[in-house]
Amino acid sequence: MKNTISLGCLILVLASCKEDKSRTYEKINAANWLLGNWESKSFEGNLTESWKKANDSTFQATSYFIKEKDTLHFETIILEQKGEKVTYYATVQGQNEDKPIAFKLKTASEKELLFENLQHDYPQIINYTPITADSLVVKISGMQQGKPSSEQFSMKRIK
Repeated sequence: MKNTISLGCLILVLASCKEDKSRTYEKINAANWLLGNWESKSFEGNLTESWKKANDSTFQATSYFIKEKDTLHFETIILEQKGEKVTYYATVQGQNEDKPIAFKLKTASEKELLFENLQHDYPQIINYTPITADSLVVKISGMQQGKPSSEQFSMKRIK
C-alpha cells in the first residue's frame, strides 16, 4: 500500500512538472496567421513571401522581389522565440555581408506583428497586419537619409 501511494505521488509530481509547450510558445503561436505563401503584384514587380513552421519555436521564410525575370531582392527570415523574447532575423542577399539583422518583437497578437531595431539604417520598423484570412499588409518604415520613409505591400495568400 505504501509503495502504491509513493508511486501515485511520484506520478503526480512528474505530471505537474511537464512543460506546456503551447503556453511556452504563446508569443510565436500568436503569429500562426502569417504561415503560408503570400504575393503582392504591382507594376514595379512581384513580391513573394513564403512562411513555414520549422519547429515549435521557429518560423522560416523566404522573400523575393522579381521584376520581369530579374530577382531584385532576396532575403531569408527567421522568426524565433527564445524564452519570452521573439526576434525577427532578416538576412538580405548582398547586404550586411549576408549576415542577419535582428528586430525585436514589440507587439504580437492575432491583429499585428511589430518588430523594431532603431540602430538599423533602414528599415527600423517592420509591421505585419492581417486584413482577412487571405490578405495582409506589410509595412517597413523608419528614417532614411534623415527623413521619415515607409513602404507598404498589400499581400494576398497564394493557394
